[in-house]
Amino acid sequence: MTEFVTLEHGRIACDVVGDGPLVVLSHGMGTWRRDFRHLVGPLVAAGYRVVNADMRGHGESSTQWPSVTGKAAISRTDVADDLLGVIAHFGGPAVIVGHSLSGGAATIAAAKAPESVRAIVEINPFTRVPSLDAGALLRIRRYRRGLLLLGATQMLRRLSWWLRYLRVAYPTRPADFDDYLTALAAQLRTPARWAEFMKTARTNPADAQARLGDVRCPVLVVMGALDPDFADPAAEGAAVVAALPAGLGRVAMIPGGGHYPHAQSADEVAAQLVPFLDRHTARDGRALHLG
Repeated sequence: MTEFVTLEHGRIACDVVGDGPLVVLSHGMGTWRRDFRHLVGPLVAAGYRVVNADMRGHGESSTQWPSVTGKAAISRTDVADDLLGVIAHFGGPAVIVGHSLSGGAATIAAAKAPESVRAIVEINPFTRVPSLDAGALLRIRRYRRGLLLLGATQMLRRLSWWLRYLRVAYPTRPADFDDYLTALAAQLRTPARWAEFMKTARTNPADAQARLGDVRCPVLVVMGALDPDFADPAAEGAAVVAALPAGLGRVAMIPGGGHYPHAQSADEVAAQLVPFLDRHTARDGRALHLG
């Protein structure tokens, strides 16, 4: 059953399951919390209380939130503030697992409120301002296809281009992929939901990049080796870790993983997440921090 967290300017929809230390999951742009449908079970089985939240404007969360940017946009800072509100509601501290845009949001939340965030996991994050690799566009087909489809989605504002991108972003697909995509498409055909998705493209990760050096908790960066959004996913993950204070972060690669390894290869992602959570989560409720 959907549970709603009421914040100052709207409501965040989420599923809550399990017992133990708190883990908050936050998906990326243009999708919804069902992205984590295959990861929730392994985390609950490992002894964690999991809150799987819809980003503002997405899924079942409310629309028309005011943005800290002062324009019709959804920034990583906006999402970070929402996540901190969710953590407070459920009695943090928590580990945040953020995908793509929410990876950058996790960085900001950890920097802003270290007492509320035990650790963060960034899955294929857009935490740094991306730069175009012109040479890789010529050499690497998955990168060329991914960027062209993302660009077409934003310029033409057509759902069909986004759905084509999602098919490229999954080099292999879970058995329920077609059903998932059908349900997501039905959500995004609602004009209000599509408008909210488009707001995510009106900001960039500069706010998250600026806070990487302020993070004081452990960080795991999980990268799909075949992510079409990055010419070199391993190098992108390493660059995020390099921008953190020394010793806080490490990169885990998911061979064959695309931009959504937590849905595509949930068992492999869980094999990286659970030991990290166990290492950096205090079972008696005390937060663990480095530095």
